[in-house]
Amino acid sequence: SARDEVDASGLLVFPGVIDAHVHFNEPGRTGWEGWTTGSRALAAGGGTVAVEMPLNASPPTLDGHSFAVKRAATEASSVVDFALWGGLTPRNLNRLEELADAGAVGFKAFMSGSGIDDFPAADDETLHAGMIVAARLGLPVAVHAEDDAMTQGLAAEAAAAGRTGWRDYLRSRPVAAETEAIGRALALAAASGCALHVVHVSSGAGLALISEARARGQDVSAETCPHYLVLTEDDLDRIGAAAKCAPPLRPSADLEALWAAVGAGRVQTIGSDHSPAPADLKRGADAFAVWGGIAGVQSTLPLLLTEGHHRRGTPLSSLAALLSASPATRFRLPGKGRIERGLDADFTLVDLGREWTLGRGDLLDRHRLSPYVGRTFRGSIRRTIIRGRTVFVDGAVVVSAGGHFIRPFPPN
Repeated sequence: SARDEVDASGLLVFPGVIDAHVHFNEPGRTGWEGWTTGSRALAAGGGTVAVEMPLNASPPTLDGHSFAVKRAATEASSVVDFALWGGLTPRNLNRLEELADAGAVGFKAFMSGSGIDDFPAADDETLHAGMIVAARLGLPVAVHAEDDAMTQGLAAEAAAAGRTGWRDYLRSRPVAAETEAIGRALALAAASGCALHVVHVSSGAGLALISEARARGQDVSAETCPHYLVLTEDDLDRIGAAAKCAPPLRPSADLEALWAAVGAGRVQTIGSDHSPAPADLKRGADAFAVWGGIAGVQSTLPLLLTEGHHRRGTPLSSLAALLSASPATRFRLPGKGRIERGLDADFTLVDLGREWTLGRGDLLDRHRLSPYVGRTFRGSIRRTIIRGRTVFVDGAVVVSAGGHFIRPFPPN
């Protein structure tokens, strides 16, 4: 009596990947990505839920109306289920409750310039005020933690000296900028009673600060990204603009420190921070002027299977926690995150032993400017199933839409 029968002989049945950090840029900047292409790329990578950030869309998600517009656009074109972040900026402190009522999973703030004029950075006063509201609403605040004064000052010095190469860009965003901002965010969150989520932690030192705060009992979680686990600053020299991000890629010592933290359970979630841009924004001789953002939403699970499970022996159960169970719990996504009776039937079927090389033609995101093209993986996605419905199978997305909006369940 089943609607479909799926032969999973010889395949790993993995819980659907929840990517809690994507920029699909719709409405307003679908030329950069859009849910039509972005959600298909996520499904091809074994993803079943995307949690989309509030900036890069135009307008950004800063009030109830912009949230509703984004939700409608996403319901019309996404093949994966989705939830949405709201923004926290100096412009919308009085609109946070609207966002919570609309179903935001939390509020995202930048402690340094976002690169987008209509999503300004939150100074400490704004951040603290927003955290007080977030604590009352029972929602977390996610921060991009880099010290703006330090990064802007170092970038200005480099520009004045005519130093605009990749190594100059790296030097303008040192680990100290990350740790200084993380320390401030931790202090402000503790003072306000707010749950804190630090996104794209790139350094061992940054993770150490968060781990110490968790040991003291603070409600804080750390996200890192696949690119910090598989690429180093040397790769930025080799690959160029497709590997530019902020915080930037770090030396190999930080990469190994992050893997050690993953192994020790000191990383709570892994998100792609998929942040694409058109090809013309990813060209140029000035490393500071090139748009910073890595397009990697399709490669998260294959990268972690290859570099984590096969190369370093990371247990599959640990990867399932990082990619599925932990983000579902942290952001209170009902029915998601685990393979259990009564939850949504969200799975990805993986050929764990298959070796393959990523070609640009394999990518489903809009511009296919991935730093992983040409990389050999071990572990391929054969099928993605969302709520019992196959959406991707053997290289092709087989539905046109159908993604459901997920409203977080209320805090305890």
